[in-house]
Amino acid sequence: MQNLLTYERVRSGVNWKNVAIVTSFHLLAIPALFTFSWTNLAALLIGNWIVGSLGVGLGWHRLLTHRSFKAPKWLEYTLSTLASMSMQDSPNKWIATHRMHHKYVDTDKDPHSARSGFWWPQIGWVVFGKAQDHDQETLKRYIPDLLKDPIHVLISRFYLVPLVVSGFTLFAFGGWTMVVWGVFARVVFGWHTTWFVNSLSHLYGKRPHETGDLSTNNWFVALLTFGEGWHNNHHMSPTSARHGLRWYQFDMNWIAIRVFEKLGWATNIKVFDAPEVSVELKRAA
Repeated sequence: MQNLLTYERVRSGVNWKNVAIVTSFHLLAIPALFTFSWTNLAALLIGNWIVGSLGVGLGWHRLLTHRSFKAPKWLEYTLSTLASMSMQDSPNKWIATHRMHHKYVDTDKDPHSARSGFWWPQIGWVVFGKAQDHDQETLKRYIPDLLKDPIHVLISRFYLVPLVVSGFTLFAFGGWTMVVWGVFARVVFGWHTTWFVNSLSHLYGKRPHETGDLSTNNWFVALLTFGEGWHNNHHMSPTSARHGLRWYQFDMNWIAIRVFEKLGWATNIKVFDAPEVSVELKRAA
C-alpha cells in the first residue's frame, strides 16, 4: 500500500497499461492525416471544447478540484461526465492527482514535477511508474468529498462509457473518419494540450507572482486550453475561478463561468484572494 505521508514519484518501471492506451490512440489518430474534411475538423474542435473546456477545465479543475464556485449537482455530474471523454483516467484519480500536485508542487512528491525538464511532466509520468494509479487510501485522503457522493463514484466507475457512446454517435453521423477525428485525434490533441500545462506552463513564460514553484503564464498554452495556461496566476491563488487577469489574458473558462452565473448555475464564485491582485483587478476593470 502506498505510504501517503511519503508519497514519491516513481520513475522506474514501465506502466504497460498506459503505454498500450497512449500508443493505440496515437496510432488510431494517424488516419486523420489523410481524411480531412471540414465536418471532421468541426467534430474535433467542438468535441475538444465540450470535453477540454466544459469538462476538464471547468468541471474537473475549477469546480471539483478547487471548488472555485458552487454549482447544482446536476451540473457537477454533467461536466464530470463530459470530462470523462478526455481519457485522462477516472475523475476521482484525476482530481486526486491534481490536488496532490498543488500540495507538493514541483517537489519529488509532485506526480508530474517539472524540475527535471519537459518530458517527465509532459508524458513521462504517464508511461512510467504509477503516478496516477492511486489506491483507495490515497483517494480517501485527497478526495473524501467525492467518495461520499454515490453519483460521482458511479461516474468514476463507468468513466469509459461516455467515450464509447460518443464514438457510436459520431459513426452514425459521419462514419469511421469522423470517429477518427472526433474520438482518437481529439483525445490525442487533448492529452498533449492538457499536459502542456504540466510542462510548458512550468518551464516557459512569465512569472509575475512569487509562488515558490516553477509555474508560469504561458499564452500559447492558454490559447490551447481555454485559459488554463495562465498558470502562475492560478498557482498564486488556486481557488480562484478566474485565471486570466489582464484584458489580453483570454480565459474562455472564466467566460463560461460568468455565463453560468447569469443562468443561475454558478454561485459563490471565488476570485483572487491575494490583496495585491484584487487591487490590480480593480484598476483593470
